[in-house]
Amino acid sequence: MPRLVVAAPSSGSGKTTVATGLMAAFAERGLAVSPHKAGPDYIDPGYHALATGRPGRNLDAFMCGPELVAPLFAHGAAGCDLAVVEGVMGLYDGAAGRGELASTAQVAKLLRAPVVLVVDASSQSRSVAALVHGFASFDPQVRLGGVILNKVGSDRHEVMLREALEEAGMPVLGVLRRAPQVATPSRHLGLVPVAERQADALAAVAALAEQVRAGCDLDALMALARTAPPLSCEPWSPAGPDLRSGQSGTLDGSRQPDSASPACGAGGPGLGDGAAPHGRPVVAVAGGPAFTFSYAEHAELLTAAGAEVVTFDPLRDEALPEGTGGLVIGGGFPEVYAPELSANGALREAVSAFAAAGGPVAAECAGLLYLARSLDGKPMCGVLDADARMSERLTLGYREAVAVSDSSLAAAGTRLRGHEFHRTVIEPGAGAAPAWGFTHPERRVEGFVQDGVHASYLHTHWAAEPSVARRFAEAAAAHAAAVRKASAARR
Repeated sequence: MPRLVVAAPSSGSGKTTVATGLMAAFAERGLAVSPHKAGPDYIDPGYHALATGRPGRNLDAFMCGPELVAPLFAHGAAGCDLAVVEGVMGLYDGAAGRGELASTAQVAKLLRAPVVLVVDASSQSRSVAALVHGFASFDPQVRLGGVILNKVGSDRHEVMLREALEEAGMPVLGVLRRAPQVATPSRHLGLVPVAERQADALAAVAALAEQVRAGCDLDALMALARTAPPLSCEPWSPAGPDLRSGQSGTLDGSRQPDSASPACGAGGPGLGDGAAPHGRPVVAVAGGPAFTFSYAEHAELLTAAGAEVVTFDPLRDEALPEGTGGLVIGGGFPEVYAPELSANGALREAVSAFAAAGGPVAAECAGLLYLARSLDGKPMCGVLDADARMSERLTLGYREAVAVSDSSLAAAGTRLRGHEFHRTVIEPGAGAAPAWGFTHPERRVEGFVQDGVHASYLHTHWAAEPSVARRFAEAAAAHAAAVRKASAARR
């Protein structure tokens, strides 16, 4: 599998511009490009998906463990011609106080992939060679294969930069001139997600492709990607190693490419007597512009566990999908859409009634806010006896957590690593039965477990603990069966 990791000395150097542009430019050549993002970011993978037509996938060595990085990569890249991995922060920046853990450098080493360093050259000339030399020599196991110079001011500036890097023996694989930024607007948590600006985002990705095509040597970049040696790992499977369908899943393209809605074996594990006799239990997943944060593997795991995953939009839909047995409300920007979410009273009442009836609900961050009594003074679903509001303080970072209370999502004592990323607060911050106890970097309890509801600020990656998806699918099947039984008794 030819592959590249696009990294930078620091955030703001142009990684997203180059990585997304490369993905789109190679896809325009007719290549099947597999897009990946190091770290927990949800927004950039949306742009990657637009550029390639395939789900953007995250590779997070903190949340999933280093041992899953290559298998998850192999799962996502199956059947493709090229994989491009966008890094996170600076090349060697990772989880605070944990050395290289979760850094772009660690991901590159785990994938045995060459690194292309994107350097903001706007305020330097010959010094660029010292900068690049430092990054190339800091860790000999990281193979820096070339540089793309960003924000180059003139032909003369380009000549000086190239001469300096030639002295350092580092190939220049591209030069991007200073130009008006492609329209990719940002707000309090980063870029505005694709789902909120679909047409404009498509135009932005096309513009990024044009910039990269004009300024980069795509043939040289592809040649570098082909120098990546074979990976000797078994691809991750949402069904688990004991439930595979016989496909080898090797990196030679013998598996068919996945899609945004993968087909998995019907039935799934562990649903037992709670499985719907007429079909798979429906797990409704919130989507649309207000709820854009999700990992592709979550839907795959639920499907493999026997559920039928159906997406709905809380901004527009006035009822939950027919036959809903479980409800997943992930992250996003409900604070931006609070008036519209509040105005959809029919759906708020449906969610409240579903939770009151004991239906299993898994809510992360934005989902937590939506289940609250209010958000910035606007009525929400009222499932939780808590109120949420915007804050000036950014809460950001990795967390180590243990489930405090038994829930539809996790048994008490289940340990997971996750990530917090929000500018809101909810009061109180935890219910009588908290969802999680954080053990690092601080000790506190957080979130709510009541009846079938598990609601928390913590973003988790279920590939790290597939039992979470299986447990939730079982709860959805059991709830759906109980509703049918009660309905039959009333008749």
